[in-house]
Amino acid sequence: MRHRRLHNKGIAIVNTLVFAFIAIVITTAFVSWVSRLIYSIRHLTLREQAFQIAETGIDYYRWHLAHDPNDFQDGTGEPGHYVHDFEDKDGNVIGQFSLEIVPPSVGTTIVTVRSTGIITEPITVERTIQVQFAIASLAKYAVVSNSNIRFGEGTEVFGPVHSNHGIHFDGLAHNIVSSSLEEYNDPDHSGNKEFAVHTHIPPVDPLPPLPMPDRPDVFEAGRFIGVPEIDFAGITFDLAQIKVAAVEEGVHLEDSGSLGWLLLLKTNDTFEVYRVDSLEPVSLGCTTVLGQKWWGTWSVKNKTFIQTYNVPESGLVFAEDNVWVEGQIDGTRITIAAGVFPDNPNQRKSITVNNDLLYSNYDGQDVIGLIAQGNINVGLVSEDNLRIDAAVVAQNGRVGRYYYKPPSGENNRCDPYHIRETITFYGMILSNERYGFAYTDGTGYEIRNLIYDSNLLYGPPPSFPLTSDQYSILSWEEL
Repeated sequence: MRHRRLHNKGIAIVNTLVFAFIAIVITTAFVSWVSRLIYSIRHLTLREQAFQIAETGIDYYRWHLAHDPNDFQDGTGEPGHYVHDFEDKDGNVIGQFSLEIVPPSVGTTIVTVRSTGIITEPITVERTIQVQFAIASLAKYAVVSNSNIRFGEGTEVFGPVHSNHGIHFDGLAHNIVSSSLEEYNDPDHSGNKEFAVHTHIPPVDPLPPLPMPDRPDVFEAGRFIGVPEIDFAGITFDLAQIKVAAVEEGVHLEDSGSLGWLLLLKTNDTFEVYRVDSLEPVSLGCTTVLGQKWWGTWSVKNKTFIQTYNVPESGLVFAEDNVWVEGQIDGTRITIAAGVFPDNPNQRKSITVNNDLLYSNYDGQDVIGLIAQGNINVGLVSEDNLRIDAAVVAQNGRVGRYYYKPPSGENNRCDPYHIRETITFYGMILSNERYGFAYTDGTGYEIRNLIYDSNLLYGPPPSFPLTSDQYSILSWEEL
């Protein structure tokens, strides 16, 4: 009996030891799990803190750019990483953010800011955010105008269109068409006020106050009226600044002493400059029946070679005379501007393109800007199929072609140049006065293709007018 009691006692001890061992294992595992959980929670907390500190660095530099848009060295004037302490509410330093800043390349507004949030106690934790800031340029539209404009049948526009006044659109718009007005009197015909963006393609739009209908056959992306105006007045300042910059770090062409300068762009980052000695004469019967200001052939007859220039690092060329431009670029960003100061309406200078002006690359590498104090012209003797790859601005005048009277008798010598086949713009058009390359009687370019280059929005030509001085976020990512 006693032996049995001892045996049972031994079994109880063994069971106790087994259960104790199991309890110890479970308790140890639980403690280890809790410890890891606490560590994980702590680590996640530290990672979140590091993330918040990194975001603080981004917010700080966006604030910095708002106060000094051209400072990409954190106010130090020195290259390198820029480290700032991060304090808690009691003023204790709990981490840092380290900034790397990549300034815009020539001709773009894109600033890349890389911010690393760092926690060093009780362990080192880092998280990095990269953001691109940019300022939109006025090249956010395929066409923008400060006057009433008309797009006739045969016009196809790939990109946004805007006017501060009215738009009569009878072509095909693949993007939004907008006006700052609600309604207006179309000067092309008599009648009551129409919608500020309207079409006469059947069925003709009704008149206000009836609802403005959807017309996806004309306005594929829709149309809007009563939107904010575009500021044309500020472009005067931009042109004056381009002259100053070109004198200091670009190419400055003074008065030619003749009719102007012809610039032939080359694919090796150079351009040839010629003095324009004479223009194609106006023949008997080819007359300015519309009485257009500065009417003429605007087509070069004789020229004299002057010099070959390298495209300056700034990309800026300013001429104090009329300019003709043609040729092709490859991997170049250049702005060509023409004007004289102080501004005199009777002496404003224009830029003319009669022969192809081309890019080699259509991915944003190649950019041409043409900014004229007066007009952007296509002359009488122009290519039958003309392509212009550029962002063009007529600060005070218009982008277009003069009216060359069609044949009306044996003495008319506008023929055959009064009718051209196709003009293609790849880029954007900004015209203060009414834009146009064709007329209602069938003269001018029969087919007009306006293709918007979306690369221009944040990568415009050097010193191109911007929509504001405030940066917005273009992209955000955690590295």
